[in-house]
Amino acid sequence: MPLQDLVGYFNDRLGQEHRSSFRPFVLEEGKVSGLFGPIRIDSFFKPLRQALKPTVIVGHTAHIKVAPHTTQHLYANEIERLLANNSVPAADFESIINFDRLSRTVHMLNYLPLAHLQGVLFLEVDPRHILGVKQDHGAYFEEVIAQCGLETKNVAIVLAVNSQYARYYQELINGLYNYRHRGYQIVLKFDYLPQNREALELIANILPDYVSLSARNLEDKVHDDTLLARLHQLKTRVASVGGQTILQQIDEQKADLLARNTGFDLVEGGYYRAIAFDYLSHSKPDQYDLNAHNY
Repeated sequence: MPLQDLVGYFNDRLGQEHRSSFRPFVLEEGKVSGLFGPIRIDSFFKPLRQALKPTVIVGHTAHIKVAPHTTQHLYANEIERLLANNSVPAADFESIINFDRLSRTVHMLNYLPLAHLQGVLFLEVDPRHILGVKQDHGAYFEEVIAQCGLETKNVAIVLAVNSQYARYYQELINGLYNYRHRGYQIVLKFDYLPQNREALELIANILPDYVSLSARNLEDKVHDDTLLARLHQLKTRVASVGGQTILQQIDEQKADLLARNTGFDLVEGGYYRAIAFDYLSHSKPDQYDLNAHNY
C-alpha cells in the first residue's frame, strides 16, 4: 500500500477510536510526522552493526525527535504530565499509551523504505505503557505492523530497565511475555552494568533476545581492571539464555575495542559514522551503502 494511503488509513483509524476529526499523521516530502498536543514527533534511525564486521548492518534503532507544534488538540492538556516523567498510578496511563502508540506508528511508517533489507527494527516501549495495558500487549501494534505488510518477528520491543519500576517487575515480565507470544523479539536496555541479583534474575526470567548497554556509562571505568571480566560475565550470562549483547553510543575507538575484546555481538554509535569512508575504502560493504541511511 502506498505511504499516502497508509497515512490516511491510520488517520481514519485514530479518528474513529477517539471520535475526533483530527488527523495526527502528516506526510511531507516522503516523511511521516505525528502531532500530539503542542508537539510534533519525527523519527530518525541508527544502524546496529556486527561488532567484528561493522560494515554488516543487522537492524536499526528508532529514535524520536520532538519539535513544537502550534496546533492544539484533545491531548494538549495532558502533554505536560506525560513528559514530566513523574510516577503516576498504572490506571492513569491512557495518555502515555496514546503517545507511545502514536510514536511507534510514526517510526514504523518511516522505517518502511528500509524494511526490504530484512533487518530488525528496535522500538523502545515506555514501562508505563506496559503497566497501563492490562492484557494482549502488542495486539494493537501487531495490526499496525500487518497493515504495513511486515511481521512481528522483525520488530524488537526494547524495555529500559529502571529501578523506579522494580516493584512492578512481575507485571513487566508478564507484559513482555505477551509481546513474545505474538512473535516480537525482546530487548532489555541497561544504562548501567547489571550485576545486582535483581537485574540478573530479570535476564534469567525474561530470556531476552538482546541485552544492551551504553558505552558512555563505561567510559570512566575503562581503566578498572575488573571491567573486562565483568563484561565477559554479562556476555556469558546473556549467551546462556540464547541472547546477544549490544554496546550502544560508541563515540570513540576505545569503546569499540571494549566491545570487540569482551565479545559483544552488536555495536552502534557515531564512531562508525566517522570511519565509514575508511571501511568502504578498504572493503566492499556486505549489505548496503553505510552512508545511505541515518546514523
